[in-house]
This record gives sequence, structure tokens and C-alpha cells, in this order.
Amino acid sequence: MFNLSPLFNTSENEKSLLQALELTPREKLLISSAKEDVRVCLRSGIPRVLRDQGYQGAVPKPRFFTQGSWAYKTLNSPAHMPPQQSDVDDGAYLPISFLKGTKRPSTASTIFFAAAEAALAELVETKKSEGWKLVTDKPTCIRIEISKTAHIDIPLYSIPDDEYVTLEKAAFRYGYDSLLDAVNERKADSWTSLPTDEVLLAHREENWVMSDPRPVKDWFIDQVDGQEQLRRVVRYLKAFRDWQWKTKGPSSILLMAAAAPLYVKTDRRDDMALLEVLKGLPAALRAGVNNPVDETESLTGRMTDDEIEDAAKKFEDFERHLNGAVHAKDSVTACEWMVKMFGPRFPNEPSRIKTVSVAATVAAVPAQPAASELVGRTKAG
Repeated sequence: MFNLSPLFNTSENEKSLLQALELTPREKLLISSAKEDVRVCLRSGIPRVLRDQGYQGAVPKPRFFTQGSWAYKTLNSPAHMPPQQSDVDDGAYLPISFLKGTKRPSTASTIFFAAAEAALAELVETKKSEGWKLVTDKPTCIRIEISKTAHIDIPLYSIPDDEYVTLEKAAFRYGYDSLLDAVNERKADSWTSLPTDEVLLAHREENWVMSDPRPVKDWFIDQVDGQEQLRRVVRYLKAFRDWQWKTKGPSSILLMAAAAPLYVKTDRRDDMALLEVLKGLPAALRAGVNNPVDETESLTGRMTDDEIEDAAKKFEDFERHLNGAVHAKDSVTACEWMVKMFGPRFPNEPSRIKTVSVAATVAAVPAQPAASELVGRTKAG
């Protein structure tokens, strides 16, 4: 059997898939700098725009919460450029008491979007020479393209006043982005119809929808606590998706929610850990995957039946190729099959693949105790 792990991840100064997925230091600096520019702009810009429009009262400065792959350290560089870009989400929050100063929720969401966009338009204008573009047609956020390869999404939230006060202290913690897709339709244009003790997301078409990215943050941190290998496996799944689907494909939160309960720690064998997840992933997709912190929300429900089946078949093909590579007769073929799955970012270096015994491979996977009927592993769906 073959051990392909040195080509997935290595501590040596050699090429690996994980290394190829990393953003360059320059790209990371560009994103970090742009994110800070956006925050500075909104802190001063939203109050100024509202005052310029005639608002007389005190306007709180928005607070921020970085969400998604950037915060989770699962952000991969794009596989296809264009159309893919690195996506960074940085939520802006205002206290619900301020937003309730307007008579109707629809007015508050419209004002929030308008003030933020007006402030950001001025910033983008000063950055035109650097290729910045303002995108205002996204239902749940404002997008700023900061380069041909990266953009920042700014979703806008209302948050209970007591949590607004403490949010800044928690801003360094991880968040998650893909719950922004989980919008719950709210027709009534009345504050009494909305749960003002919860986090709400401003929506261009539905005014406000329930959406709090923080519980998923807590779930993910719990999943990867002491399990850096799981974080890497998630990145490999996303790398496969990005190579196989130039656009769309299964969402990141769907892949994470499906993979977490399938993951089995495999000592120094990222290839085998990934393979274990792939063995169960197609069936999980077909059975349906739910939000890990809200079993009433189906993540696969956002996909059509054809899209689910297409994804399941692609991951079945992935499992066949990885399993075949591990058991291949020669390392050249093993590399070729992985390059087919991941694209040229997977190192085509057959000489670095190690030959190992079946016994050593089995020993790398610890025995898993059967789950209790009362206390078992958390199921995503």
C-alpha cells in the first residue's frame, strides 16, 4: 500500500497540497489591510452619513465580527481564477434599540444598507486605482472586490443591546459565514413580529431575517479542538469542490457538517482520514444534512435533487480515485489520479510517496467504540 500523506501535508520544506492552498503573504496582507480599511470607514462613515441625512440623535458606531473561512483558518486560495475569489466575511452590527428608532423594520434595514453603502462608496472611490469595486446586488451583504482574486462581504446585523456592548471583546474569536444563506422569510413589517432579543440579518428583499453566525462558530471550534487534522480534511474537501465546480457546488458549511461526524483521527495519515470521510459522504448527502446547531434547517435542502445527486456521484468518484491511489501498483499512477481530483495544486512527485504495510495502515486508525444509544456522536443529519 501507499502512504500519500507527504503530498497532502508535510512539515518538511517540500511542496504539498496544503501549502498550495495557502494564500501568499501578500494576499493575506492585502485582505487584512482591506478589512481594517472597511471597518475604519464604517465606524466613522455610518454616523456621518446619517447625520448628513438629517438624523439628530446619537449614532452608535458599528461593531464587527469576522466570520467564515478566514476566521476558521479554512480559507483556500481559488482553484480557478476567474471566476473564483477568496471570500472574507466581516459582519457589521448595530444595537436593536437604535434601529427600532424607526417605525418600521423595512425602513431600518433600508437605512442601514444605504448608510453603509454610501460610506463604503467613498472608500472604494479612493481605491479605484487598486481595482476595488462596490457590489450592491447581493441580498444579504455589501460586497467589495479588492482585487481580481479576493472580495470582502459585509453582512449587516442588528443585535440585542447587551450583546452589542460585549461584542467588541469577542471580535477576535472565530465566526462562520454560511448561515447567511439560512434566511427565514418575514412578511410582516412590524417590530412586534420580530424577536428583538435575537440577532437579525438585514436583507434587501425580506427586511430582517433570523441569522446568528455565532452558534456555528462554537460548534466548529468544538469540532476541531485538538483535531487539526479535521480542519485539514475540510480544506481538502473544499479544494476538491473548487477544482470540480468552477461555480457553485456544495457549500462550505454543508461539507463541514457532513464531514465532522464521519471523521476518524488517523495518525500522520491525512490521506486515510480523508478517505474515511469520503466513504460516508455520498450517503450522507443523499440522506440529507442538517445545520449542526439547528436540526430543523436542512443544508441539502438548499440544493435541488439533481445537484445533490451530482455532488454525491462526484464524491463517490473521489473516493474511488483516492482508494485506488492508496492501493495502486505504482506511485506514478497514484499521483496522476490525485492530480485529476485536485488539479495541478496536488504535487506530481511520485518519488515522495511512501510504501507501507497493510498492518501499519490499520494501526494508524484507532479503534472506534460503538456509539451509545443515549450518548453518541453528534449527527449532522
